[in-house]
Formats: sequence, C-alpha cells, structure tokens
Amino acid sequence: MTDGSRPNGIRRIAAAGLVLLAAAACGGGSAAPPEPGTVRGAAPDLRGWRVVVLPFQQVLGVPGDPDAELAFVLKDRGRGVSWVFPPEIDEVLARTPNVSARTRGLPVAYFLAAEVNRVGDPLYGELRRIAALTDGDAVLLPVHAALEPGEGGTARVTVTLALIDPRTGRVVWFGYLEGGAYPPGDPRALASAVEEVARRLLWYLG
Repeated sequence: MTDGSRPNGIRRIAAAGLVLLAAAACGGGSAAPPEPGTVRGAAPDLRGWRVVVLPFQQVLGVPGDPDAELAFVLKDRGRGVSWVFPPEIDEVLARTPNVSARTRGLPVAYFLAAEVNRVGDPLYGELRRIAALTDGDAVLLPVHAALEPGEGGTARVTVTLALIDPRTGRVVWFGYLEGGAYPPGDPRALASAVEEVARRLLWYLG
C-alpha cells in the first residue's frame, strides 16, 4: 500500500488505536510505540539461509523506489544469503493461484503502535504460505518507509522492518531505523536508510 500524502497526525491516531489490537492479537509486549533508532532482538547470521523479502507495505512521501534500493543493498552486502525478492515471489504466486497469499496490502500497522513479539492471523497465515511456496527460512517484512522533516530544511527517511520466523510467527528482529539528513529529494536520504538496515541486519559482516 503506497500513500504519499497521508498526514502524520492521522497516522499517529491510527497507530494509537491499534495498540490494544497489537497486544492482544500479535503477542505485543510494551504498549509504547517504537521510536526511530529502535532495534529489538538479535538478527541471526543469515549466511546459508533463504530469506523471503516482501515489498514495503507503506511508502509515505519517499522519493525513489525503496524496494529496489533495499534489494540492491541486500544483494551487494548480503552475499552468502539466498534472497527471494518480490518479483520472484509474484511469479511463484502466479503459478499457484489456488493458494491464498499476497505480498502487498498486508495488515502491518500495529508494528508502529506497539512492541510485537509474535504475529497472529491473518498476517501469520499469509507469511507462512508465502514461505512454504518459496522454501523460505525467514521472512523480511518491510513495514514502512517515510520521509520525515529534519533540521535546517533537511529530511530523513525512516524505515521499519521485521524479520519473522514463518513457522512460529515469532519476530526474531525488528528495526525502526533512519538514514542521514539530506536536502529534500536527495536520493542519498533513501540510500543511507537502507544502508543502515544492512548494517544492523547483517551485523556479522562488520
């Protein structure tokens, strides 16, 4: 789902309204919404794993293509990992129309409303089926990418992602990360945000 114009105030209200839902349906711990810079869990060494990477579910005002930028960085930095990106997932789903699964429009807003330790249905079922079809060991779920105003007329891109065990629904790793401050429209804002994802997720590469 892509929305470049939804006001921040509306997003905050919607997120607050989902706090109880997140805690009850998705194993939420703390009810406090995450802040930029939040990282929870310890990402495993993914070398030798097959990781399914879904598209960003929400893109808010970010210039460029967050999916393409993330794929580029993961392929470049994450050698030794078998990455399964959205085009390949879409091809598999097209060949299996009898399986009910989707890569976009997933219910993910609660990740911005509270700490989520485990995902429940309907999201869990979608991820489990996608992982089964693609033989994935883990699912990297990019929840949102947003352009946020910074100081002195600059802007930062924030990204939220969760690494999920599709067998159990457990959130293995969660990051709400931000890139550097750049002039609005500068492609380095998005590039620096996804570089931060690679640095945190692929920590073992130094």
